[in-house]
Amino acid sequence: MAQIVAQVRAQLRAQAQHTVPAQFFLLSTEFTPAVEAGLWLPIVYNTSSYDSMESLRLMDGIVDIYMPDFKLWDREPSRHYLKAPDYPDPARRIIKEMHRQVGPLRLDEHGLAKRGLIIRHLVMPGALDQTRQILRWIADEVAPDTYVNVMDQYYPAGKVEDGSRYEDINRRLYPAEFTEALEAAREAGLHRLDVRVPRRPGARWEAV
Repeated sequence: MAQIVAQVRAQLRAQAQHTVPAQFFLLSTEFTPAVEAGLWLPIVYNTSSYDSMESLRLMDGIVDIYMPDFKLWDREPSRHYLKAPDYPDPARRIIKEMHRQVGPLRLDEHGLAKRGLIIRHLVMPGALDQTRQILRWIADEVAPDTYVNVMDQYYPAGKVEDGSRYEDINRRLYPAEFTEALEAAREAGLHRLDVRVPRRPGARWEAV
């Protein structure tokens, strides 16, 4: 394992990478020997938040930056769109546990993420009620200084375009919907928001 870590470190250094995706490690039990072998870059864990608490606790003290999605607030839309009606409850538990482990996002002197939680939320067409409840919960139950990536890049694809079953989301997000989502975040008390400015291919992410 130490040899693999050394190879990864060399490759990432050559590519000027600043973090290591946790998906590089096939099993969470491989994190510990990698860290003990001298892995020096922050480890990032990217997830849908549909995780088990057991697996998350195995990563306590290993993962530096958690990047969970919080997709939907209620059971019925979770059943309809995600085929997982129980999604919201574990998502809430998992995100709170992530915050317990790493706290709010902290940046280094260069503005690069060093440690903490980044919650991502994709605003869906016609689902601002879900967005409002998620943002309010983050402010009230996690922390108002949580770094939240509010995303507007949803587009119809796959089965959404093939029939009428998902007709309500068979469109792009209206600009007014995204504006309202950002207003809802600020009204909830969230002040560390990440959005794409300006909206063009290759645009960098900036806090607003």
